[in-house]
Amino acid sequence: MAHQQLHNTVELLGKLIAFPTISSDSNLELIDFAAQKLEALGATVRVSPDDTGHKANLFATLGPETDGGIVLSGHSDVVPVAGQDWTSDPFCMRETEGRLFGRGACDMKGFIAASLAMAEHYAALPLVRPVHFAFTHDEETGCLGAQTLVEELRDIGMKPAACIIGEPTLMRIIEGHKGCYEYTVEFSGLAGHGSVPDAGVSAVEYAVRYVSHLLSLRPELVARCPPGSPFDPPHTTLQVGRVAGGIAHNVIADKCTVDWEMRPVQNSDADFIKARMGKHVENDLLPAMQAVHPDADIVTHTVGEIAGLEAMPDSEAVKLVYELTGANTTDFVCFGTEAGLFQQIGIPAVVCGPGSIEQAHKPDEFVELDQLDQCLAMLDKLSGKLI
Repeated sequence: MAHQQLHNTVELLGKLIAFPTISSDSNLELIDFAAQKLEALGATVRVSPDDTGHKANLFATLGPETDGGIVLSGHSDVVPVAGQDWTSDPFCMRETEGRLFGRGACDMKGFIAASLAMAEHYAALPLVRPVHFAFTHDEETGCLGAQTLVEELRDIGMKPAACIIGEPTLMRIIEGHKGCYEYTVEFSGLAGHGSVPDAGVSAVEYAVRYVSHLLSLRPELVARCPPGSPFDPPHTTLQVGRVAGGIAHNVIADKCTVDWEMRPVQNSDADFIKARMGKHVENDLLPAMQAVHPDADIVTHTVGEIAGLEAMPDSEAVKLVYELTGANTTDFVCFGTEAGLFQQIGIPAVVCGPGSIEQAHKPDEFVELDQLDQCLAMLDKLSGKLI
């Protein structure tokens, strides 16, 4: 059966990669494909479109609709390929020397393919405990789909016992990771001629002052690092990803945008940064801007505030994956996942999946067949927990 499961997984992965589910585009074809497959197996399937109607989450259940089930979770979206130097078509899977290449191969359609391949096996079992499949949209742009999904699970009162998020970890068990908070800050000033800068309000200059103040907080974050932090780096980090504004050398810029993120190791660090930046805007930047132009403004948009996954003593999810994999150690990572969202509504979560994060987001992304085989072995052992 193991050989057949791997064959089925590879075939499914090829089909999933062929759906170009870049976060800026629709994922509906992939969700419809998964929904039809699971419905054919007798699963109860819920498809929840977003407000645009172009994207959706899927939550499906095999077995009784009772509490205590196991969630297999993965995001359906992938990062763009534009500007990357791929050896072959990123949306046509290629197999070479035990590796399967394609956008999303490890991040994270490999896990989704393995889950769907195992669904046929689970459907044939006399299940007394449900197994759930949670496939989300827009993880790469702020875990937007998962935020909606966990709200729906909370509203309907569903209480699974554990959630396995199959992000690429080389099948290591990850019990904790940092949070990921992302913001876009828009600066509105007053345009004018560059020869009289005091007559205008340069949005670019105030954006630079904002960024400078933000980055000046880095040493304080290092000092706030909790003793024994398991992360690398151990402290909360800040990073400015994009600054865009202005139209010419000799024009005072009236618009500028700053995209930045922080990855807190503790919620208090996030509160600290937001409070300090809010105070700087209200007490320093805005008064100076509005003294020249009363309509000047600084508006902060929250792209996503995704809590980290906190290591929990006696986590049911960790204990479950210990048993399924035979491992007896856990690890921590700095990249973010949807696991903290499940944890926030009381569902113990763990991250464990095929492939390496080192391949994610890069050209010629791949997952090794051996990794898929290990993932299938874990999911196969899950059968014994469902009957």
